[in-house]
Amino acid sequence: SAGVVKMQPKAEELKFVTKNDGYVHIHPSSVNYQTRHFESPYLVYHEKIKTSRVFIRDCSMVSVYPLVLLGGGQVHMQLQKGEFVISLDDGWIRFVAASHQVAELVKELRCELDQLLQDKIKNPSMDLCMCPRGSRIIGMIVKLVTTQ
Repeated sequence: SAGVVKMQPKAEELKFVTKNDGYVHIHPSSVNYQTRHFESPYLVYHEKIKTSRVFIRDCSMVSVYPLVLLGGGQVHMQLQKGEFVISLDDGWIRFVAASHQVAELVKELRCELDQLLQDKIKNPSMDLCMCPRGSRIIGMIVKLVTTQ
């Protein structure tokens, strides 16, 4: 009498899409199997297995900014139908930015982080927290990820 209430999907009905395998499901032995709603539509996983269907295990939800900043591949930005789109993995993962300025800042922050990590690889003894440039970049990423 009060109307329809949207139901969350059952655990076995929840599925995600991977680039190479199409639809995958969270394995019943996974801690996240009973989770019926994720704040972000993106998961990272460690293991993928195929039995009766393709399953992922050892998965965690990841939100947009950590995915853009720490995900593999190059970050690209383009204007499409009046919206600024940030893309990863040759366009397979795409996000609409709030503005051109936000898209540029995120792309630049990713470039700075990539360079900082390259510097750390070249000089393993470098203390990123004591380095003025490193501490600014890390501080900005922490602020962005914790306040999103």
